[in-house]
Amino acid sequence: MKTIKSVYVNGAFIEPHGTEIVSVISPLNKKEIAQIVYADEQDTIAAIEAAKAALPAYSKSTINERVEYLTKISAEIEKRIDDLINATTLEYGAPGERAKWANLIAATTFSNQAAMLQQYSFSKQVNESIVIMEPVGVAALFTPWNAVAGSIAIKVAAALAAGCTIILKPSEFGSWQAEIIMECIAAAGLPNGVVNMVNGNGAVITKPIMESSEVTKISFTGSTLVGKILAKQAVDTMKRVTLELGGKSANILLEDADFSKAIPMALQAGFMNNGQACIAGTRLLVPESKLNEVKDLLIRESAKFIVGDPSSADVKIGPLASQKQYDRIQQYIQTGISEGAELLTGGLGHPEGLDKGYYVKPTIFINVNNEMTIAGEEIFGPVLSVITYSNEEEAIEIANNSEYGLMAYVSSADENRAANVASQLKAGRVLINTLKHDPMAPFGGYKNSGIGRENGVIGLEEFLEAKTLIR
Repeated sequence: MKTIKSVYVNGAFIEPHGTEIVSVISPLNKKEIAQIVYADEQDTIAAIEAAKAALPAYSKSTINERVEYLTKISAEIEKRIDDLINATTLEYGAPGERAKWANLIAATTFSNQAAMLQQYSFSKQVNESIVIMEPVGVAALFTPWNAVAGSIAIKVAAALAAGCTIILKPSEFGSWQAEIIMECIAAAGLPNGVVNMVNGNGAVITKPIMESSEVTKISFTGSTLVGKILAKQAVDTMKRVTLELGGKSANILLEDADFSKAIPMALQAGFMNNGQACIAGTRLLVPESKLNEVKDLLIRESAKFIVGDPSSADVKIGPLASQKQYDRIQQYIQTGISEGAELLTGGLGHPEGLDKGYYVKPTIFINVNNEMTIAGEEIFGPVLSVITYSNEEEAIEIANNSEYGLMAYVSSADENRAANVASQLKAGRVLINTLKHDPMAPFGGYKNSGIGRENGVIGLEEFLEAKTLIR
């Protein structure tokens, strides 16, 4: 039985002080594949002390030194891609292509950060003053279970580039993947204490981090509920905060869109990552006049989203991550039915022959209105709500009528028209006729989708403080 390493402190994987042993269950078949001994409060305090001790020297490291570390980490991740793909499939249930893409993104995030760092000026002339950008200090990074390698990379790369030292708290529900990424970081030969990891129960590990005045920065990706709790706690010690939280993204298909292309893209946007994505386009807004055409296309195209063992090449949707996730999705599907939405495809229960894992039926509801639970709450599974609108202004109003504002999508034959609609949407990122990802452009949300941005120069500056010198 594999035992996952949960504590990396001061340059070494060490035996955790914590004693709680938890099984890692594969969503493919509900079988135990590993065990992890959770880190505890004492392990966390040791990580804080190590990061504190390493900060004075690392914060003064040169750009060339940091570039070298980032480049080495990227290379180490590339060496372990096959291991990461295997872990992502077994532990999380991601289909092979998705697992490969997501883990390669982790490697390129470090190399992109290295390239950007070489162009960044930490000293700038502003009017009569010199503004110096300095590392914010010891940063605690909290990453989620649905995008383990990528989320760790986005946060760790930016913090390292800025000159911060790190306490990494990955989700305990993605511990195998996190272990591999931490092994890659360790292999890059950073000074002891610069990057530390403690993996275990979130409530236990969070307490000493939030109470410590030595930790000056929090970067959290996860639920809006937990993000708000951390933000409130951060005020007591005036920690800087970046929050990347939930989403309920609208996907507007304008009446002039090519629906033969827009519908397959909409399904990919809604069902990506087995539906477990904060950026998923789960509210599909279509013109009333096009509903029948949309229904026919959705039925035809959704049949191509085969559910099954993610190791199979033709499978596009694997199992959900856990029993908790499976139960959650079943509850939302039942709520949709109870509130009067009409099932177009999918529904309750397992797909035929797939009852041994956490598999669900990709589900599409029509005749949904924006007041229904399934249209308002983040479901985090492959459930798509189709909402009709009568004109462009109403589509924009419906899209913005949400407590979230992380991502949005617009499809139109006229890109200028689509861009005009996009400019009116209250979302941190809007994709026009595409599902592309730009790793150097800011990512983050309006409203309850978060505070601050990740990626690129803006993401780097989330880990910097500005000091003004006036002579």
